[in-house]
Amino acid sequence: MSPLRRRQGRQGQRGRSRGRGPGARAAPTRYRMRERLLSFGDDFVIETGAGVPAFRVDGEALRVRNTIRIRDSRGRPLYRVQERVVRLRETMVIERNGRRVASIDRALVTPVRDRFTVQVADGPPLHVRGNVFDHEYTITREGARVATVSKR
Repeated sequence: MSPLRRRQGRQGQRGRSRGRGPGARAAPTRYRMRERLLSFGDDFVIETGAGVPAFRVDGEALRVRNTIRIRDSRGRPLYRVQERVVRLRETMVIERNGRRVASIDRALVTPVRDRFTVQVADGPPLHVRGNVFDHEYTITREGARVATVSKR
């Protein structure tokens, strides 16, 4: 069998395993975050891989606590993420409609790599590990990777 036919066969097998059969995983959703050029505070637009706005992130400047609001593409509020100030380690709380849905705790000792634990209200915790300088993060749940965040 020629190398070209072997490669085509492998590609066909991979294609069948991606969302086309029982037990196959759906294709991952890609998002791209873009910072607004002229903004006061930390304001971002999160687009789909096709460049369509999906979410808007509004950072509130000049506050004692860091707070960001995540809105849908039409500007309706979805989540509020707020830093808790009087804590030994950094903690942030994520709320939806005034109810806590998750909390994020940063590991105490993180010299180069960031480590966070996300306690989800209705599920097992998420573990986030990444590199501060490269802006590369991996999110796992019960040892399985569920998301990757990359500056690239």
